[in-house]
Amino acid sequence: MFFVGGAKSTAGSGRGNERRSIYQKFRDVDILDKKKTVTALKPGEDRAILLGLGMILSSVMMYFVLGVTMLRSYAESVWTEEGVCVVVNSTVTADMNCSYNCGSDCWRVSKYPCLQVYVSVNSTGRVSRLSHNEETQDASSECFYVPRCQKDSGAMHAMIVNISEHLKANQQISCYYDPSEQQETVLLTRLYDHAVVFHSLLWPSCMLVGGILIIMMVKLTQYLSRLCDEIRKIKR
Repeated sequence: MFFVGGAKSTAGSGRGNERRSIYQKFRDVDILDKKKTVTALKPGEDRAILLGLGMILSSVMMYFVLGVTMLRSYAESVWTEEGVCVVVNSTVTADMNCSYNCGSDCWRVSKYPCLQVYVSVNSTGRVSRLSHNEETQDASSECFYVPRCQKDSGAMHAMIVNISEHLKANQQISCYYDPSEQQETVLLTRLYDHAVVFHSLLWPSCMLVGGILIIMMVKLTQYLSRLCDEIRKIKR
């Protein structure tokens, strides 16, 4: 009886050890899989965070460039009010000198006709000189449009005459004026209007939001992973 009981206990102990061995193997495989998963996720998370930070940095640099160039010119422009102008007079007054590049350290003089356009702003009723945009106003305080200087002065003359005929044919045009009336000149178009500023700021804003969302998603994934590990430890 003793030998039979000892044999049974030895067999039961062996089966228990075998079960513990199998359980240990499954646990080791589970731990190894988790380590592999963590090892695989770690570089991916780092790359995602670097991508998000790169997108945020790029958007900040784009904001800086736009602020120095476009937004500054947009903010400093006094022609903020849009109205309807009626062309009163459009005439070519005189020839203006300009210089064009003919090669390395070579500049030659050419001429273009100066077109003067006067309009009446409907909302104010005053007659003002019309200029093409802010750049034309800074380049010439007398002429409506300053073409790019070139050797063929006849081509520039034909262009200016064409513009004059177009303005005479379309008596009513949209224009921008200074509501404070400090500037007597009226602009036909603005270099940077609301639509241009909006579309220019849209892409860096999307990049900034995208970078922030990527970093937030990575942090959320890390938090959920730690939370799952803590829940598994509590269940064990």
